[in-house]
Amino acid sequence: MSTTKWIIDPTHSEVSFKVKHLVISTVTGYFRKFEGAAEVASEDFNGATVAFTADIDSIDTNQADRDGHLKSADFFDAGNFPKLSFEGKIANNGGDYSLVGNLTMRGVTKEVELDVTFGGVVADPYGQTKAGFEIEGKVNRKDFGLAWSAITEAGSVVVSDQVRLILSVQLVKQA
Repeated sequence: MSTTKWIIDPTHSEVSFKVKHLVISTVTGYFRKFEGAAEVASEDFNGATVAFTADIDSIDTNQADRDGHLKSADFFDAGNFPKLSFEGKIANNGGDYSLVGNLTMRGVTKEVELDVTFGGVVADPYGQTKAGFEIEGKVNRKDFGLAWSAITEAGSVVVSDQVRLILSVQLVKQA
């Protein structure tokens, strides 16, 4: 069975996360530099193998001091662990897609399952074939060693342990 390689189109993709701050609001962050690919044997992407990496130094929460703190040893420790990575497989369970695999952050690897919405495949005006996916899930940051924590005087947690992952991914079919 032959496979087709697809790569992430970074100009039409977005890798973001959301985390509660002080329990009352949500901070959104992005990884601005990332890459990934899928090896596919079926038109519906069932069984596709996926590999993805993001550069920790590219983290962007729209606040430089916070970004610096996230890159520090309190969180991602970008100096020692410059990338996060994921390797897994897409499963199509009767139209309900999931992505199951190993997420590695800060040298810690854990299996995660993410929900996937497959947007379909189309040809763009430039002759490229593209596939679209919306991917969402949740992880506990402390499971990966991102353990910094603080409590306000009123007893509120500064940063939630739970982090929502939200990826909008467009893949380009390789010839």
